[in-house]
Amino acid sequence: MFCSLKFFSESLGMQTEVYVLLPQRGTQGQIGVNGTAPDVEKFKCLYLLHGLSDDHTIWMRRTSIERYADMYGIAVVMPCGAKSFYTDMKHGDPYYQFIARELPARIRSTFNISGKREDNFVAGLSMGGYGALKIGLREYESFEACAALSPVTDIELWSVNEVFYPIFGEKGEVPDDDNIYKLVEKRKNDPLRPRIFLACGKEDAIYRESLKMKDKLEEAGYGRFKYMEGRGTHEWAFWDVYIQHALEYFFK
Repeated sequence: MFCSLKFFSESLGMQTEVYVLLPQRGTQGQIGVNGTAPDVEKFKCLYLLHGLSDDHTIWMRRTSIERYADMYGIAVVMPCGAKSFYTDMKHGDPYYQFIARELPARIRSTFNISGKREDNFVAGLSMGGYGALKIGLREYESFEACAALSPVTDIELWSVNEVFYPIFGEKGEVPDDDNIYKLVEKRKNDPLRPRIFLACGKEDAIYRESLKMKDKLEEAGYGRFKYMEGRGTHEWAFWDVYIQHALEYFFK
């Protein structure tokens, strides 16, 4: 079941739109559909984040996420994060507050979605991979696991770029709560630290950054993570494959 949900965000102070996929009971006779909605009181949910050049529609347009979600009987929520890097922007809107906190509450009040930590997950690609790691590591009491595909991880290397002026200011000063490396260090001994799935293409310009993140997780003794790599650049052919690996990591 596919829904386009339009509503007023109190955090953003404006109307916004999210795409929502929901498991559907009673699909007998529908050609090519093998999955059925699980017999549960409330559904598990994945929050799926887009990259810098895209919006909330892109996962539906470039991948078969609806079919993949159907295999596991999960809900998928795809919000628009604009060019915020999922951050409460210094000269802009509070997109972290909106997506990490307001949106899950809104979704649970509107749909039959579980609020249990073990039933909530977040994933994304590139900018969205950074957002997924940040949300997973900061909102660890609300999200059981996070997945980052070809993610920006060393945000201080990027923050001096003019794209980041509205986000962190002209000096590019990154708060500790927006620094993935510092969040990993902060959470390394926490029994509730989230499971992490990390993947990147070996021909991707950001590949070395992903290897650095992998090394950081290992150095921190962060045992609850899985790393995968394969042929590919910063492209949908890679992300369409590896979101399937992420879902398997989350739900099997």
